Amino acid sequence: MRVELTVTAKGQITLRQAVLDHLGIKPGDHVDVELLPDGRVELRPAGTRPKLARLRGMLRRPGQTAVTLQEMQEAIEQGRGGSDEG
Repeated sequence: MRVELTVTAKGQITLRQAVLDHLGIKPGDHVDVELLPDGRVELRPAGTRPKLARLRGMLRRPGQTAVTLQEMQEAIEQGRGGSDEG
């Protein structure tokens, strides 16, 4: 769905009812606005951003053992010892 909105002289816009319905926003609700680097904006109902804790375990694969921070650090340090060709 594409909706065109008009900007007022005060630099404000009014969201059409179809947009509010699509977002599930009701009078008195708050809206999060994220300014994206490519000049776009993203609107969403406030409080609906994914929690960082929900990402825990996302990259886990069956049968793969967890790597400790110490093991990660050692792997990084070993990588520095490689040749600097290129």
